[in-house]
Amino acid sequence: MLGSMRPTRPYPLPFTLYSLPFLLLLLFPSTAAADLTAFLGINPTPERRSVAGIAAGAGMLIVGFEVEYANTTEDATVEAPGLRTFMANGLLQTLPLGRLQFYGTAGAGVYRETLRDLSETHVGINVGGGVKMTLLGPLRLRLDYRVFTLRGEPRHANPQRFYAGLNLKF
Repeated sequence: MLGSMRPTRPYPLPFTLYSLPFLLLLLFPSTAAADLTAFLGINPTPERRSVAGIAAGAGMLIVGFEVEYANTTEDATVEAPGLRTFMANGLLQTLPLGRLQFYGTAGAGVYRETLRDLSETHVGINVGGGVKMTLLGPLRLRLDYRVFTLRGEPRHANPQRFYAGLNLKF
């Protein structure tokens, strides 16, 4: 059918649109950055207790990945269990806005909750966000808030955590 021929394109339009971000990455490569954070904070679920931990991450431009370990102290006098978490998280972050860089995070991992002689070990997920503030050179202050969803039979299925930490970017 000669009359129904349409002009052809060298590449279909969807291929061109989908390949554009990859071409831009090749033309304007970003250097990968890594960071290490040591933090102290509070876990207010069910009573306020201290939490301490460490996180290590890497990222490119606006996407990142980190692993973290945190330990919340047990307070048996108020029936507040200890909580240890080991999580792997993805981060979506803004480009630096002056000295601030905001981020959102979500991830999954394992936890261990203990109270006296009782314990529960299972998997959990977390979501949260925060900000990294440049202090001096590669040293930054990191403020972070997380909400956890713990599977299994924990005493408290949705603990929260807020921390402040020193972050070293390298």
